[in-house]
Amino acid sequence: MDSKLIDVAKRAGVSPATVSRVLNNSSLVNPKTAERVLQAIEELNYHPHAAAKHLRSQRTRTIGVIVQDINVAYFSEIIKGVQNTAYRLGYKVIICDSDNQPEKEREYLGLLMNRTVDTLILVAPSLSDETLTELADKEQAIGLIGRRIEHDHIVCCLTDNIGFSAEVIGHLFEEGHRRIAYINGYPEAVDSYERLEGYMKALKERMLPFLPELIENGNFNEQGGYEAMRRLLGKGVPFTAVYAANDEMALGAHKACLDAGIAIPREMALVGVDNNRITQYVIPSLSTVDQPKFALGATLTEKLIRQLEGEPADEERVTILESKLIVRASSSARRP
Repeated sequence: MDSKLIDVAKRAGVSPATVSRVLNNSSLVNPKTAERVLQAIEELNYHPHAAAKHLRSQRTRTIGVIVQDINVAYFSEIIKGVQNTAYRLGYKVIICDSDNQPEKEREYLGLLMNRTVDTLILVAPSLSDETLTELADKEQAIGLIGRRIEHDHIVCCLTDNIGFSAEVIGHLFEEGHRRIAYINGYPEAVDSYERLEGYMKALKERMLPFLPELIENGNFNEQGGYEAMRRLLGKGVPFTAVYAANDEMALGAHKACLDAGIAIPREMALVGVDNNRITQYVIPSLSTVDQPKFALGATLTEKLIRQLEGEPADEERVTILESKLIVRASSSARRP
């Protein structure tokens, strides 16, 4: 980044991205802030390189998307929302599947950062907040799904993991369960530790014991959920309900119970997250949290494109969409 531009930003007390917006006559900057930036430019006698400014203004009408694992139904429906909205608004989409490998995610990030795309969308990224903030400071518009970072160049769309997880535990409590196990996803994933936080919060509010031995990781896939459930059952620690951090792990746990001859829900209640289509067809049908997957992708994409097109920015760059607990037969004997 131009060192003098950074000097201007420091003098004006704003980010380099804001200086760039003023130089490009963006309507997204508050008039008083723009005036302060222009004064700093004049005081420092700053003249941006014309060729560099031209390169920055070139557009490809292409959006780059990095997703953790496109085979997971949760991610694929989000991508569908991104693609449909982008196509409707005249943009193309490049999809990169990092296969849950942080080093692969960084490689794709470097590939897309060579200005072949106008903006980036990262779905549940493993990159640190610091890395993403540094990227946004380089005037790169970024969209995050499932993650929240406050920055002028970052638009976020997510759901309330803590809130709906607490609601799941509240439902199981009302069904009479006092020993509730939790199957986590990737320990480093934001969704995982926020859902774990909601689980622990709800236990504490109901004065239920938190037992670390009732926590297992299932890596957000069916096989992982199956193996996690088998480990839980093998510990000899009694429990009567399981909350799995996504439907795929819940379906794995569902199969593990059936293989072990454990009746659902009479002997073991089970709740997942995402409301994948198959959850209503397994027997017994799976209770789950309906996530607005398509809407997450569509909402974020529309916000980013509006920003690219120079429309006034929303006051809120962070959008939280509502999730809904769907109670089915796997957690309530009263449901068909």
